[in-house]
Amino acid sequence: MNAIDNNKIQAEEISLGLLFDALSGDKDAPLVFHYDGRPVKPGYHITEVKAGQFSALDCGANPEAWTAIFIQLWDIEEGERTHMAAGKFHAIIRKVTEHVQLDGSAKLTFEVSDGVRPMQLYCAAAPVLRAGAVHVELSPQPASCKPRDRWLAEESKKAAACCGPAAARSGCCA
Repeated sequence: MNAIDNNKIQAEEISLGLLFDALSGDKDAPLVFHYDGRPVKPGYHITEVKAGQFSALDCGANPEAWTAIFIQLWDIEEGERTHMAAGKFHAIIRKVTEHVQLDGSAKLTFEVSDGVRPMQLYCAAAPVLRAGAVHVELSPQPASCKPRDRWLAEESKKAAACCGPAAARSGCCA
């Protein structure tokens, strides 16, 4: 199985390509999504897959452009069904690519609802193989300020450059 080891869960959202790579190993393993502290029900459905190209102006008046893929999960339990196999999920998405152009590098957004509560948006962490199943943790997709996010990333790079292993020997962090 190509799913990522338990100790290497990525906190950032993943791309379609990373998810496909992780699912291409053991196609018979159940695929279990987790959100709001619980797993999806065994009968969940993929009700829609859509791709979009977006153009925007952020709050700092910077033009933004990105591609996103949305996978809608209907969290229901039906009869004696089990969690969908990783191979079936892979095949469904592959079928979508016959009709809709999906960019493998596009970040994934999951839209999840139980059919009663409103749909909510989630980011996905890297898949993890645990107890014979592939687990994907979904976290609520927060709002963000892209100029602030860029500034924080730049500050983090500066700190790493100054206080990284090589810089620490130079007296930079003394």
